[in-house]
Order: sequence, then C-alpha cells, then structure tokens
Amino acid sequence: MSFDCPLPIRERDCILLAHGSGGRLGAELVERILLPAFRNPALEPLDDQAVLPAQSGRLAFSTDSYVVTPLFFPGGDIGELAVNGTVNDLAMGGAKPIALSLAFILEEGLSMDDFRRVVKSVRNAAMRAEVPIVTGDTKVVGAGNGDKMFVNTAGIGVVPEGCALGSTHVRPGDAILVSGTIGDHGITVLAQRQGLSLGGNLTSDTASLYPLVRTLLDGCPGVHALRDPTRGGLAAVLCEIASRRKLGIHIDEASVPIDESVRGGCELFGIDPFYVANEGKLVAFVPEALADSALEALRSHPLGRRATRIGHVTADPPGVVLVRSPLGGERVLDLPFTEPLPRIC
Repeated sequence: MSFDCPLPIRERDCILLAHGSGGRLGAELVERILLPAFRNPALEPLDDQAVLPAQSGRLAFSTDSYVVTPLFFPGGDIGELAVNGTVNDLAMGGAKPIALSLAFILEEGLSMDDFRRVVKSVRNAAMRAEVPIVTGDTKVVGAGNGDKMFVNTAGIGVVPEGCALGSTHVRPGDAILVSGTIGDHGITVLAQRQGLSLGGNLTSDTASLYPLVRTLLDGCPGVHALRDPTRGGLAAVLCEIASRRKLGIHIDEASVPIDESVRGGCELFGIDPFYVANEGKLVAFVPEALADSALEALRSHPLGRRATRIGHVTADPPGVVLVRSPLGGERVLDLPFTEPLPRIC
C-alpha cells in the first residue's frame, strides 16, 4: 500500500473555490494570468494598495459594478464594458483617467478560457483608454451562488483647471445634444440573450468616451454638463436633470437618432428606446449660442459623427420631460418603476 501524496494539478480548465482562498492556486491565478496582463510599476509590488504619483488639479473618483448576461456579446464583453464604463463616468466630469482598480467575483466552474478571454479584453480596453490597472482583487463563490462573473472597476481621474461640468450648471435655454444613435448596447445584449437576429449590423456601442469629450471641450469650452446614458437610457439622464434642477426639458422625438435594427428590436420586445442602455454615447447640455460649435466638434470625431440636437431646456414645467411625437402630440417621459432590461450593464 502506498501513501504517496500526489502533487496538485496546477493547470485547471475552470475556476475552483481554492482560486479565491488566498492560497497557492489564488497566487498562481494572479501571477500567471492577471499580473502578466496588466503589469506596470504601480501594480508590480502586488501590495494591498497602489501608490501613485501626486497629481496637480482636482481628482475625480468613480466606481461601478458590472453584472452582464451573457458575458460576451457582439461588439464587446463584460471586461471591455467594465473599463469603458468607469472611464466614461470620469470623462463626464471632464476628467482624464489615470488609474483603475479591477475586482472579479467568479463563480466556481467558470471556464478558465472565458476568464482569460475577459482578462485580455480588459487589458486591451485599458490600453486603448491609456489608463493602467494599478490594483485589484479576486473572490470566488460556490457553484450556483453567482452568474459566472461579476466585475467591479473604480477609477481616478484628473480634472483640468478651468473645467467645471455638472448638472448644477444646466440653465433654461440650453440646447440638448446626443453624440449618436441610442439603444444600441441594450438591444444588442437583449437579442444575444434571446438568441435572436434582428438584421443589420447590430453591435454594442461600448467605447471609451474620453477622446470625444476632449475633442468637444477643446472645440467648445462652454459646455455646461455631460452625461452618459447607460442604465435607464436617455430617459434616465433627462428625468434626472429635470427633477434635480427643477427644470423643464423638451425633446423632439423625430430628432433622436435610432438605428432601424434597434427600432425594430424595441418594437418586437415592446420597449421604448428612450429607456434602453447605451455604453458609448454622451448627452451634452450647452448654451444655445454654442450649440452649432458643439455639434461641429462632436461630429469631427468618429464617435460623434452622428451627433444631433434633440431638444432644449426651459424653466417650465419644472421637473417634467416632454417628448413631442412626429405627429405633433406630446407625452411625459418618466422613469419606470422597475428596470425593463435587467443585467444589461
């Protein structure tokens, strides 16, 4: 009888609970997959914190969690979404992203190939956004207690002197611009989830918006506020500004750009495109006198080539968003009581 103890098999084809235990398998996950993908001077020590050089200017900080299903969809995946989403939240305040944290919650049994694929996507998205991953964490939950993978990213950015963007600056008379078609991301993910083909070149619009924001602010420094219409879509942005600032917002529905495949998907699922998530668009509130120059600046960048003016801000009726239909009628745009498209971002 032999009592020899076999060596553990290190190459695994799926995530195990031991990968999140802080033991040898967890260390190997970091050293074999994560560190090679994101290696940089701030991350290299693998300490409990990243030490960053001092920055001049004001700091912006944002965090978000991503619970997308499916993990992969036309135009992107949960990893790319996690990087772009946090970069975009910083960019809406005019901040240049300088560092990201990355945290995974993995479900036991997740394919190691899928994990590597997401890590590669995070790396590529961070490289495109020119922002390093400087710290992170990985946890594992038991099979059946998660949904393959959840991702959290937090980001730090620097707001340049003289830049002051925010909803408090929105005024009656402001023009409202959108940088492109709405609803692309949400309908793409929903169609993928349902296994449907809606025709056309339907893909998620996920992208880093900081280059577009810089182009806009360089060409039109008088912008009052920027928002990225993610969860809750364009409706959430408009209703938030109207409600918090007690302003009236008037939207011309015919001016809102919507691709035909997205419009068809919304009709099929019975969803108003105003409520569908976007991951590569921005909404800008600018003084009326600067509307044309702002549109010109947006359209000069590939991400803003379909930028359009969709409405304006008034003092009345306070807290209300009114949408004028192509037939001339008006409807009140309000937030739904529940999320019509859960697990989209």
